[in-house]
Formats: sequence, C-alpha cells, structure tokens
Amino acid sequence: MFELHEKLAADTVPVVEWPLCRVLLMKDANYPWLILVPRRHGIQEIHELDNDDSQMLMEEMRIAAHTLQNSMAAHKINIGALGNMVPQLHVHVIARYTEDLAWPRPVWGAVAAKPYEDAALTALRDRLRDLLGKALPPCC
Repeated sequence: MFELHEKLAADTVPVVEWPLCRVLLMKDANYPWLILVPRRHGIQEIHELDNDDSQMLMEEMRIAAHTLQNSMAAHKINIGALGNMVPQLHVHVIARYTEDLAWPRPVWGAVAAKPYEDAALTALRDRLRDLLGKALPPCC
C-alpha cells in the first residue's frame, strides 16, 4: 500500500493526483517547485518501475515541467531524482530564474527554505491544481 514519506508530507502540500503520481508543491517560496511521487509501494529508483509506469512517469514529468515553465515564465526547469535524504522515489521539477538566490547552482543547500505566506501558498496551489488538472485529468 502506498504511503507518502513523512518528510515529503511535512515539506509539501498536495496539488493533484495523476494516474501515476501524487503531485506536491514544495513549501519553499524561493522557487516554484513540484514533487512527483509515484504511488507505488517500496519503489526507490526510477529503474525499479515497470515499463508502463516508467513511460507514465516521463509523461507526467514532461507535463509538470511544461506547465511550470509556461505558467511561471521560468527561464529554466530543473528536474532531478536524488533520493539521498528521502528513499521513496520522488522527482523534483523546479522552475528556475537567472535572478533566483541559487542561480546558476542547484537549489539544494544554496539558501534556507523561505516559507510561503498562507494566502500565497493556497493561491499557488489552487492555480497549479487547475492548470495541472486540465493538462492531465486527475485519477482520483
């Protein structure tokens, strides 16, 4: 049975449930940052997914990246699946800007996470829920 890792649950808010992934918004106002978590028990690495799931993950990553880039006017999209701190397979899709605090370096460890104000977090989550739900209809 799928359970979201406690660290991911603490650091994010849910946005939408796609056919494979739970899509989450990172609670870091420094960057618009989505995390895609395949709802598969015990999977830690992309290569552990079966063929259908790995193809679906690629499609969901593509849609998330496209949506972030277009809706947030991002200069660059970073995609990564590190898993060094959280063993559950999850993919980061991060909108980057040449003027962001970490540019051109990776975001990890560059600056402390900046919390969203409640209203801003809710507004961004709702906007992304609408855009991502239209791009790929939610499964559940």
